[in-house]
Amino acid sequence: MELRETLDVYKETVGLYLGRGTSYVNTLLQGLQPWQIAVVSVVATLLAVWLHGFLFKQQSISLRLRNFFFRVMRKLPFLAASIQKQLDKALNDLSSSVLTLEDGMTYVTSLPAHGLTESDLLLKVKEYTAMGETCWEKGQVSGTVYSGEEQLTKLMVKVYGDFAWSNPLHPDIFPGVRKMEAEVVRMSCTLFHGGPDSCGTVTSGGTESILMACKAYRDLGLERGVKYPEIIAPVSAHAAFDKAAHYFGMSIVHVPLDKKTMQVDVKAMKRAISKNTVMLVCSVPQFPHGIMDPVEEIAKLARDYEIPLHVDACLGGFLIVFMEKAGYSLPPFDFRVKGVTSISADTHKYGYAPKGSSVVLYSNKKYRHYQFFVAPDWQGGIYASPTIAGSRPGGIIAACWATMMFIGENGYVEATKKIIDTARHIGAQLKKIKEIFIFGKPEVSVVAIGSDIFDIFRLSNAMTSKGWNLNTLQFPSSIHICVTLLHTRSGVADQFVEDVRQSVAEIMKNPSEKTTGRVSWSRVLRARMSCGILRIINNSHSYLHPEQSGQNFVKFGLVAKFDGKKQKAKDV
Repeated sequence: MELRETLDVYKETVGLYLGRGTSYVNTLLQGLQPWQIAVVSVVATLLAVWLHGFLFKQQSISLRLRNFFFRVMRKLPFLAASIQKQLDKALNDLSSSVLTLEDGMTYVTSLPAHGLTESDLLLKVKEYTAMGETCWEKGQVSGTVYSGEEQLTKLMVKVYGDFAWSNPLHPDIFPGVRKMEAEVVRMSCTLFHGGPDSCGTVTSGGTESILMACKAYRDLGLERGVKYPEIIAPVSAHAAFDKAAHYFGMSIVHVPLDKKTMQVDVKAMKRAISKNTVMLVCSVPQFPHGIMDPVEEIAKLARDYEIPLHVDACLGGFLIVFMEKAGYSLPPFDFRVKGVTSISADTHKYGYAPKGSSVVLYSNKKYRHYQFFVAPDWQGGIYASPTIAGSRPGGIIAACWATMMFIGENGYVEATKKIIDTARHIGAQLKKIKEIFIFGKPEVSVVAIGSDIFDIFRLSNAMTSKGWNLNTLQFPSSIHICVTLLHTRSGVADQFVEDVRQSVAEIMKNPSEKTTGRVSWSRVLRARMSCGILRIINNSHSYLHPEQSGQNFVKFGLVAKFDGKKQKAKDV
């Protein structure tokens, strides 16, 4: 009885306010003709629709307003010339800071009238292999080449040659390649403790592996009714997740790191979850600082909110799976952790396979289903592909399979022990240099260096002058070395530490001096242009034709200056 009386009170109150609202609207429209009321209704409806679209787009309002502001500013006559001048200078600084062609060298722009003989061609090839100042064979390059072992190289070349013409798009014609791919996937699933329903695909690299996982979860989310699919990833996650969001019309929410551990802030990740979240991301380890994200904690979030979790192990996947047998313990990170639904791992890094091979693995076939593309109504027949590419190089798959079979578990364990021992030795010795510090607690192969006393990019320049090629990082400014088998050779690691020590001692003679030279270009770009302007620049330069006289051609990492028929180009 009390409930009914309460409801009656609410009913009367609502009726009272509705009556007042109706009277107010009638008063406003009093004296208007019917057609005027109709026009007002239509305009109000269109305005409401526009306002809804403006407020609830995938990009935030602040980002859209910022991009709009930069587009307008770039078109203003009195600013456009100044912006273009600064842009040209920044690009020139960039192009002049990297490898340039030697005197007398030009780019080939058309086919030779007659094909080269084999001997002439091989001489030409030697010219290309001799380009560049950095000699990776000495172990002075961070990452990049993970093995380089001569016997393995010869084996890969031989196997690739046997399968050079094969294409897994045609499994009926090349069943051997199809079997090899299946075995690479199954061996990888076993290493990451996948169950009988685990599965996966061989891809062209870590970026494609990540793209495929994002595409799968986007489609899964759309099927579940999510209109604006969202990726939640640490700020340290690979840029391929941003690329996937861009390609697939998704949004990405970047979660900050714990400033002390450099692991993702799990509480911040929890706060970022929304009805649009289709996947969570963590890295083992992440590229910038080599830190393992807390997979178990993030997997609990994934279970609680019933969201897929992708573990990105592209960099160190084929190290961490062997670390336990190599004598190093790690917290669980793979399919043993309930809630982990997919993993990406590069066979062409610490799997030592040739470049262009990676795997994306799923805990269950139901997730991989959303990765596939099928066109059943094409006139050419039913077209289906598991990855972005249709035709794929069977030779790479075969060489990847041969590499894994040749090295075997014992070989991988031995290699892992050498690399982890070396990385930890480097980290321990660098900690003795008081003017620098190590980010977080690196457990795998990457050691990241920073300084509160001097500009860390000066150390990068100093190490470059000594023949080293390290990775420069930003937000915060830092550098890192990614240890490979080449660094495990006798004397290489100790020489690296000694060169760092000597370089720091030289820098400390004038610690306040700023960076100049090779790595300063990134700071120039950041100082002169906001991210918004950089995006505009990227969009406006991406599709210029290289024959446009006097234009900067910027695409896929190539910056070239073409002046009519006279060619002046610099690779970036």
